[in-house]
Amino acid sequence: MDLTHYPFLNVLWSMFLFFVFFALIWLVVMVLIDNFRRSDHGGFAKAVWTVVIIFAPIFGALIYMIARPAVVLG
Repeated sequence: MDLTHYPFLNVLWSMFLFFVFFALIWLVVMVLIDNFRRSDHGGFAKAVWTVVIIFAPIFGALIYMIARPAVVLG
C-alpha cells in the first residue's frame, strides 16, 4: 500500500479507533485496580467481578461502575 494514497479521513479514523481502544484498555485496568483495592466485598466477589470484566470488558466495566459506586468516606 502506498502511503501517499492514504486519505486524510482514513488517518483521522485510524487515530480515533486507536484512542477508543486505548480508552477501553485504560477503563478495564482502572476498574480491575478499583476491584482489588476495595475492602467492602470479599475474595469471592472480587474473583467473580474479575472474571466478568475479563470475559466481557465493556459491559463488565460498565456494570461494575453502576453496581459498585465509589465508597464515600467521611
